[in-house]
Amino acid sequence: MELEPVPVVLRRLAARLAAAGVGPAAAEARLLAAHVLGCPPVRLDLAAGFDPAAAARLEALAAKRAAGCPLQHLTGCAPFRTATLAVGPGVFIPRPETEVMTGWLLGWLARSALKRPALVVELCAGSGAISLAIALEASGQRQWAVENAAAALPYLERNLAGVPVTVVAADMAAALPSLDGQVDAVIANPPYLPAAAWAELPADVRGFDPKSALVSGPDGLAATRVVAATAARLLRPGGVVASEHDDSHGLAAPAVFAAAGFADLADHLDLTGRPRFATAVWPGSAGASQAGADRAAAAPAPAGAASPTRSAASVEAAEPALISAAGAAARAAETAGRPRGGGKTPGRADGKMMP
Repeated sequence: MELEPVPVVLRRLAARLAAAGVGPAAAEARLLAAHVLGCPPVRLDLAAGFDPAAAARLEALAAKRAAGCPLQHLTGCAPFRTATLAVGPGVFIPRPETEVMTGWLLGWLARSALKRPALVVELCAGSGAISLAIALEASGQRQWAVENAAAALPYLERNLAGVPVTVVAADMAAALPSLDGQVDAVIANPPYLPAAAWAELPADVRGFDPKSALVSGPDGLAATRVVAATAARLLRPGGVVASEHDDSHGLAAPAVFAAAGFADLADHLDLTGRPRFATAVWPGSAGASQAGADRAAAAPAPAGAASPTRSAASVEAAEPALISAAGAAARAAETAGRPRGGGKTPGRADGKMMP
């Protein structure tokens, strides 16, 4: 049986994707082709070629991609730092900017003076990307991943099956009461788009990412307030929280944590230089956690706040590059088609619509 050469197939597929507005078309073509042939993208050029059945499968995937289906839904996986996660309909696809926030916490764990494994809780865990990265890159911690979306839980359980992380199917507001006042670090990528933004999102976003992972009340901060309240309840004095937010929340998100009684507020930039995640330290005494949780739950939406510390250097400047053992070229191909931006909108370098 005559096989169609890989370069010929790649040129045709890239042209089709480019014509549909998919980019980077050449990199995505390689990923789809490698997926169909069952080989790593870096070894695709060594493949013998495509038989008619493989070519037909690739054409079917290309048609779905051209119609707006996320690349990760077609391949069933998404890269995140040093890990690869199972993803699909019903779970939020991890964004590169969340890697930056995860790197911040990994740096904090490395610098901490704890003489024991750290107690780390991920809220709004989704696919479990953050928890898996911590388990792989800072092994030996005690970890919990909290998620209440039924559609996301199978992915969370699958991704964390091989690492010592406890999956908790629960509303974060009431999760893990046995850990109150004991946790060293809480991290979350909650939904944070204002409700009005939903109707303005592209159809391919509204059609594939779960709304519950994107939208959070009129101002986009409803879930962040729950994160603050839950972190205030769970953290020990000196424990830290990191929470991702919309790029319009550079002041408002830290203000939520200030209202809950947190100290050492800081806001950090994402890969595009936009405000993307807030960090804070719980200063309370052992008996103050519930009071802080109550303040966070009762706090109104902040109309403004004093500017928190803004850290551009937090964008992994002090952290070793842990992007891929295969090198920058392989990473560029691996990450092609990834939703860009912790801003919850696929295919973007930030959290907002293209003008």
